[in-house]
Amino acid sequence: MTSVAVIQARTNSTRLPGKVLLPVGGRPVVVLAAQRAANTGRNAIVATSTEKSDDGLVEVLRGYGIRYYRGSLEDTLSRFVEALKDFDDETLVFRLTADNVLPDGHLLDEIEDDFYSRGLEYLACNGMNSGLPYGMSAEVMRLRLLRLAHRDSSVLSDLEHVTPYIIRKFGKTYFQKYFYKGMGHYRCTIDCLDDYLYIEKLFREINNPVDIHALDLIDQMKGSDLQPLVSKPACKLVLGAAQLGMHYGISNTSGQPGAETGKQLIRTAIVNGVRWLDTARAYGSSEEIIGRSLSNGWQGRVQIVTKMSTLTDCPDDAPPSVVDAFVDSSLYNSLTNLGTRKIDTLLLHRTSHLRDWNGSVWNRLVKHTDEGRIDKLGISVQCPHELLIALDESRVSHIQMPFSIIDHRWDELSSHIEFVKATRDLTIHVRSVLLQGLLCSHDIRSWNRAHVENPTLIWKWLEEMREGFERTSLADLCIGFVAGFPWIDGIVVGTETMGQLMTNLALMENDPLSYSQIQEVRDTRPWIENLTLNPALWKRADR
Repeated sequence: MTSVAVIQARTNSTRLPGKVLLPVGGRPVVVLAAQRAANTGRNAIVATSTEKSDDGLVEVLRGYGIRYYRGSLEDTLSRFVEALKDFDDETLVFRLTADNVLPDGHLLDEIEDDFYSRGLEYLACNGMNSGLPYGMSAEVMRLRLLRLAHRDSSVLSDLEHVTPYIIRKFGKTYFQKYFYKGMGHYRCTIDCLDDYLYIEKLFREINNPVDIHALDLIDQMKGSDLQPLVSKPACKLVLGAAQLGMHYGISNTSGQPGAETGKQLIRTAIVNGVRWLDTARAYGSSEEIIGRSLSNGWQGRVQIVTKMSTLTDCPDDAPPSVVDAFVDSSLYNSLTNLGTRKIDTLLLHRTSHLRDWNGSVWNRLVKHTDEGRIDKLGISVQCPHELLIALDESRVSHIQMPFSIIDHRWDELSSHIEFVKATRDLTIHVRSVLLQGLLCSHDIRSWNRAHVENPTLIWKWLEEMREGFERTSLADLCIGFVAGFPWIDGIVVGTETMGQLMTNLALMENDPLSYSQIQEVRDTRPWIENLTLNPALWKRADR
């Protein structure tokens, strides 16, 4: 049976314009992608658009003798179907993209064999689910299904992404022959300038860039500073960026890192699987440092959670128009500093702002969300009462809350949180899991500032838990406890140094505490007053 590889390509990429024409292995990226897809004899067609911006791309393809088809820029599905008009319904079609140059005919042959041996209608090789790097991507299906999707679907996402209709109808099955390699958190796509420089370097010393097996290439990826340093991605770790913009934390002895160190911390975290950055208007220059660190195409690799201004300067009796001005100022400052047109997640810094000024703050944010300047709205809460308020507001889709191994206040609310999460889209991030480092500190002065005059009992209990559960450190104990709650989507942990970041990444690889261990913690922990559990109530350092 005939199989054909169709490679999507366009010149007007947003983050790295013209990337498909950049040189890799002595030829343009799009040419290398097509030649590698065809290196075992398979037909290969580049599907591009009729836009004038792709005229140069077509001239390059002609120069290399590569078959191409030009169709609609927006309706990629129709472009695929029309490009294959000369093939019969049972033709096996591979969907590839020009910014992924590692997939080759050898890999496609193995995917094809798996497709037939399992009697499938659809098969995907993609990232974590296949154990191969992000960018070793391919989808395969029979042409008749693409024609069916083209005939029956008018949903914009179906037309743009080609296969959603087929996946909904037949399910998503993964090629897992190399799942054991565990390299799903590696990256070999070309999305930003750093990606391109990495791939160009990867192919630079290769004499046969077209014919080298994809698996031989990924073996050469290990050890690069743009590839992970941990064995599995730190998906639940949220990089707390307060320390990047100001001197933050009761146990912070390193101070605020420099801008270049901040950039290195952010990018290293992203490379190792961190999917969220947490910041706020009140965190000094944190937003600006994040914005500069995510330039040159890194924006698409991480989600940003930022908090509104504390609005302390907004008069209590301000009319709605004035409140709107304060809200707009905070929002547009965040957009400018972060270098983006849309905030991924914007939180109220205080739960009271949900109802203050007769709800004007929240109403204004809802308007900005509806107009596309904010993706998701949420609230930063301090106590169980505020959590219940946030859970009751249907437009809240993100909640950040303090949560630690010594914090008893949330014990009765876990089941309610799980119930609400089951009824709507809701993300829960927890902060203060180390109480600004206090839980790992034996500095009596720091504990005194947190209103604990004699912390010996707490220290003893923490050490007993660490030893009894065979955890490597107090930080491992504290993070392992929090990670054991299935309703927690992210754990915010700040860092000032690369050493701290690497420690935190390593801790996220450890197993969470078991259910029985969590129950033992709850049954035996010392009772801690709210004055200690809320860092906002701690004594100032100069007192």
